[in-house]
Amino acid sequence: MREAVQTSDAPAAIGPYSQAVRVGSFLFISGQIPLDPASGRITEGDIRAQTHRVMRSLGAILDAAGASYDRVVRTTVFLTDLADFEQFNEVYGGYFEDPAPARATVQVASLPKGVSLEIDAIAHLE
Repeated sequence: MREAVQTSDAPAAIGPYSQAVRVGSFLFISGQIPLDPASGRITEGDIRAQTHRVMRSLGAILDAAGASYDRVVRTTVFLTDLADFEQFNEVYGGYFEDPAPARATVQVASLPKGVSLEIDAIAHLE
């Protein structure tokens, strides 16, 4: 049985999908982009500022599900420029303790609203 998880502390879905879906003890979080949930605007600044915005959105969704970053077991990171990888990694790494989640990072041609990154996640809730 699928149960949608939603919070106003993360950007609303911009299409026919849920912010996250809980299935049993797993939480599947949809890709988050650097969108401010209050204003609906793209976060200005470099990849560091945008990564912090995305990670705060992921954190808000985790919190809405009664979880935290330590429950994340897998992420997928989409960057439009792998030259941003090192700066992205510095910020991203600050949100997780060892052992860090499994992760894939790929460069893509473009992302929704022309942003530079998107991250989705899977968390184990028990």
